[in-house]
Amino acid sequence: MGLKKRPRSGQEPADAEMDDKPGLAARQVATRLLSAVVVSQTSLDGLTDRKSGHPAFRRLDGRDQSLVRAILVSALRRRGTLDAILSQCLERPLPGNADALHSLLHTAMAQILFLDVPDSAAVDLAVSQTHVDPRLRRFAGLVNAILRRVARERDDLIARQADPLVDMPKWLQMRLLPAYGAEALASIAAAHRAIAPVDITVRDGDAALWAERLGGQLLPFGTVRLEADPSRPVQEMPGFEEGAWWVQDAAAAIPARLFGSVSGARIADLCAAPGGKTAQLAAAGAEVTAMDISASRLARLEENFKRLRLPIQAVQGDIRQADIVSGGAFDGVLLDAPCSSTGTIRRHPDVAYTKSAEEVDKLAAVQADLLRHAARAVRPGGLLVFSNCSLDPAEGEDVVETFLAEHAEYRRKPIAADELPGLEAAISPVGDVRTTPAMAPDANPALAGMDGFYAARLLRQPATGG
Repeated sequence: MGLKKRPRSGQEPADAEMDDKPGLAARQVATRLLSAVVVSQTSLDGLTDRKSGHPAFRRLDGRDQSLVRAILVSALRRRGTLDAILSQCLERPLPGNADALHSLLHTAMAQILFLDVPDSAAVDLAVSQTHVDPRLRRFAGLVNAILRRVARERDDLIARQADPLVDMPKWLQMRLLPAYGAEALASIAAAHRAIAPVDITVRDGDAALWAERLGGQLLPFGTVRLEADPSRPVQEMPGFEEGAWWVQDAAAAIPARLFGSVSGARIADLCAAPGGKTAQLAAAGAEVTAMDISASRLARLEENFKRLRLPIQAVQGDIRQADIVSGGAFDGVLLDAPCSSTGTIRRHPDVAYTKSAEEVDKLAAVQADLLRHAARAVRPGGLLVFSNCSLDPAEGEDVVETFLAEHAEYRRKPIAADELPGLEAAISPVGDVRTTPAMAPDANPALAGMDGFYAARLLRQPATGG
């Protein structure tokens, strides 16, 4: 089938050519969405949601949607590498207003360098994109030459980018270097380059059985770990539909465990969605109140709990205004606060390009405010667990230190090494938890690592008589 005629003025090329040569529509969508992430700082998950994502993405069939997602994740995960290689292949830099061309080259290069896509298909479809887009037509020859060179010199070009820090944006390096040091930061950056495994939390405690059934491995701290396999959707695995387990990164499973035995206890999960920690608490026998400010996220949580068949009370609202927070009636409160999510870059590489140092500081202020309100919900003698998936101490240690300085009724209840077998190195000198993507090493990189997480356990001291 030949290419369609040039679209009329005002008609977007990526929309006008959706039904053209096989594979072209998926590449056009990948190029458009990559620009949306890096230029407009739009969430990749939001753009590629199969129900509510970008309209052009939703028009693709399931196979092409999976391909687009794989292209985008690879292009973002190795963006620094792609930029460095592109610079080596150019006699002079691309024009400053060439965002579409830059994204096209990155999506094509990601296919050639990191995905199981034939070089000829990646090159041909990228050149076809230039022909159907008036903005790119004059660059057809350049695109063809660059991509053919990348395919021809693949191994040498990749070998020159051995330093993993090339793929960590400078703003993030500057934030994290003082806290972690050069060696640890390089290890974190290297972990970001690897595809994250699939971690699951088992509902009723027989994790060894499910590790065997699913062909995974049981980690020392209770998580079942599987190697990611795009051809094996988790929804089709044994045990998913009946709610025997749920997907949850090993680090994300830590905060709920810090309450210890919760059978019969009243626990509030104040930023509950998507609900993995809520499920842990409910499965352990707690009477859980799950609260979230987002009605849509809470509705999704409730839908998940129908599958899990776990009882909870769901409440939509802002904890800074909710009556249930002010009563001090809960035995335990979990505040997994909204954050920059820099600890999840292995799974969500767009975070490195949609967040900034300024946003980290703004979110830290929000967390401090939420923590002050959450503290009012805990009864004397009860526990408050504060956590989030940021690597930045400004969103973790600093928030807790400020809180403790302002709230004499609270003190740390340090986490002991025997509470987190296999993760003793994640416990800080003061008894908080700080995981990084470089922890939980494995000879197989596809089974290594975990999200970066911070958690502190705080005790509201019992009231004294007199």
